[in-house]
Amino acid sequence: MPTPAKPFGSVGPPPRPAAPTLRPGLSAAPKTPAIPTPIVTPAAPPKPATPAVTAPAASATPAKPAAATPATPGRRPINPFLANDPNLKAKRLARALVSDMIAYLPGKREEGLRDGNLKTVFREEIKKSYEEYVDQIGKELADSTTFFQEALNDLLAGGQKMF
Repeated sequence: MPTPAKPFGSVGPPPRPAAPTLRPGLSAAPKTPAIPTPIVTPAAPPKPATPAVTAPAASATPAKPAAATPATPGRRPINPFLANDPNLKAKRLARALVSDMIAYLPGKREEGLRDGNLKTVFREEIKKSYEEYVDQIGKELADSTTFFQEALNDLLAGGQKMF
């Protein structure tokens, strides 16, 4: 006799399976499982032997260790964040600091662009960001480049020359 279905989401113990009915003369002893036959796969063909590597002669010049090649002027590194070029780092840092100002104070930026007083409105934030910029890249590099000023003009001023 089939078990009636329970409504969805009902809680309770799982239903017990119905006891098997036996024909007269049969026992309820478990059957022994059949012995599985092993599956034989053909062996892979042997790999060809590799020639033995000989050591270089003593008179040969030793090989130079592989050194990291510096990035050439026309070639950019695969991952620019791994570059050790201080100019690239300074430019990225300047843009990141200015982007943070925009992200945290979008209303203030809109107000400054609308009224034309972006320098005045962002005076304190620019000062703090520039101090952080100098701390991270050094006074000499900060004074000799215009990366921070370019980032202010490009990002904060929306491409206008305000700084």
